[in-house]
Formats: sequence, C-alpha cells, structure tokens
Amino acid sequence: MGIGACLVLCCGCKSIGPSTVPRDRFDYSASISESWKRQTLLNIIRLRYLDPPTFVDVGQIVAGYTLEAAVNAGGTLSSAAAVQGNYLSAGGAARFTDRPTITYTPLTGPKFIRSLMSPLPPESVLYTVQSGWPANAVFYSAVGAMNGLKNQETTIDGMTPPDPKFLRALELLRKIQLTGAVGLRVRQGGSQGSSTILTFQTKDITDETLADIKELRGLLRLDPNATEIQIAFGATASSDRELALQTRSILHIMMAMAAQAEVPPEDLAQGRVSPGYESIGAGGEATRLIRIHSSKSKPNDTYVLVQFRDHWFWIDDRDLRSKRAFSFMMMLFTLAETGDKENLPVITIPAQ
Repeated sequence: MGIGACLVLCCGCKSIGPSTVPRDRFDYSASISESWKRQTLLNIIRLRYLDPPTFVDVGQIVAGYTLEAAVNAGGTLSSAAAVQGNYLSAGGAARFTDRPTITYTPLTGPKFIRSLMSPLPPESVLYTVQSGWPANAVFYSAVGAMNGLKNQETTIDGMTPPDPKFLRALELLRKIQLTGAVGLRVRQGGSQGSSTILTFQTKDITDETLADIKELRGLLRLDPNATEIQIAFGATASSDRELALQTRSILHIMMAMAAQAEVPPEDLAQGRVSPGYESIGAGGEATRLIRIHSSKSKPNDTYVLVQFRDHWFWIDDRDLRSKRAFSFMMMLFTLAETGDKENLPVITIPAQ
C-alpha cells in the first residue's frame, strides 16, 4: 500500500518596481542627456554640410519588469511490502522580464517652426543673464544685432566678423553685471499688465562702473538722461529711448556654431561644405563662439562625440568655453517661443 504527498512551496509573481526606481531614473536620465547632446552636435555638423537637421524627441518611456519564481517538491512513502520503494522529487523555475517601451516623436510642422525657427523672446534672453549666465556669452550667442551694432553673421559665401563696437558693448555689459549693479524686477499694473524692468543701481557703485554705463549708452546711442529704456525686437531702435534686440532662433545659433566647426580640408577644397571661420583669417580664431574638432581617428577625452561621413567630430572635455556655449545653446530649447507673447521688458538706466 502506498502513501503519496506533494508540497508546493512557492508559486507566484513578485514586483521589483521600487528597487528599480533609483537605478532607472539615473540611467534613463543619463542616456537621454547623452543622446540629446549627440543629436545636437550631429545636426550642427550636418548644417555645415548643408544637410537639413532632423530632431527626434523622446516622447515617453514605460519600463515594465516582472519576476516570477516557483518551487515544488513531492515524494512517495511506500509500505514495507511495496516493490516501488520510496522516492523524493524537487524542482524550481524562475523568469525575469524587462520590457521597456520608448516612444520617439519627430520634430516637424508648427512645433519645428516654433521651437527652432522662431527668434528667442528678448525677455527670455535678459532673464537668462539675470539667472547668472555671463552677459557677453549670452548676447554673443543669442543676439544678432542691438541698436544697429551687428554680431558676426554666416552665409553660404562665408562669415562676416562682428562689429568691434558690438564686442565692446558686450564687454561692458559683462563688467557691469559682475559689479552687481544690474538686476531685473517685475512691475505690476498699467494698461498692458506686468512688465519686466532691467535696472542699474545708482547708489554705492564706483566711478568706474558709472563710466562703463556712460560708455555703453554712447555705443548703443541711448539718451544719456533717460531713466527707462524700452525693449523692442529688431535690428535698429526707433528712438534713443529704445533698445532693439534682434534675437536669433535656435536654428540660427546652430548655423553660427556650424560655421565654426573644423572640417576635413579636402571637403572644404572640394566645395562639400560652406566656408566658415577660416574665411575671415586670424579674426576668425579671435571671435570663435565654439571649437568643434574633427579627425579621421576616434579621439579620447571628449565632452560630446559623433561620427559623420567617416570622420569624428567632437568638443574637448577640457574646453570650458566651448562646453558652456554648447550647454547654453541646448538650454535655449526651453526658451524658444511656444506660447503666447509676453510683455516686453523695460530697461532703467541711471542718468548722469
């Protein structure tokens, strides 16, 4: 006579979601950041070769994990007269499933126009300066002209250097910014609602800073006695109480950076790329916004690296100015015009 028994020890599913949050959040964030950098640099190089840029956003990430485990054991205990004897069996099974779903969205149509081709709002550029970014670097990247003073420009025939007065105005802006004599505030009320005001302090500042402000007024042809200067979008001002900023679009900034990227000499000689910084001689090196290197062999110690047409293009990880310019340009994506117009700011400058 036989006696049988079977014991199921464990069978089921177990969620491991909570333990994956710290790892996945960091890994996905790092991967998205790195891919965004590479996509941006690749599009900059493509623009140098007059290829149209293509942007694909990561729309959604859904990561699903399942851990299933099962263990079973069984056996038979027989009587003394049974011929089959006693036996014991055991078994187990486990299955782990990682099934992420990632959605990609091409940037096209009205969104492409708003995000890449629309000029940056002047107030967004000014608020970037207020947040701590160097005024000269911000204006050199994002402003094509102010009150008739022109920044460097890029065409299919080459580059034109910036107006020396434009560079001097940026230098003065940076000096004033470092003294803490410039700030932003929001004024409520009025028929047009709130407005942003750029203010220069009139107390507890040095004679040198006052002289810098006076020189800046002269370069921008502003009324030396005006206490408030209206901000407008445009290349030239309509009066001496207006500061006109012709801001650039994201695509325009990328084209300016593309013109300053190194390319294989044979591609330049054969007309495969448009002329860039090398077309203005020594002045091109002195006024470069960013340095993008190229090489046939893969380099080391890079901040961002892409391969295009059998060549490597990269920004050196030790080049802080180029890294800052590249990071700032990427940050500008969030400042691109995507909604309603905001009130333009007003600049307040102390009268002498």
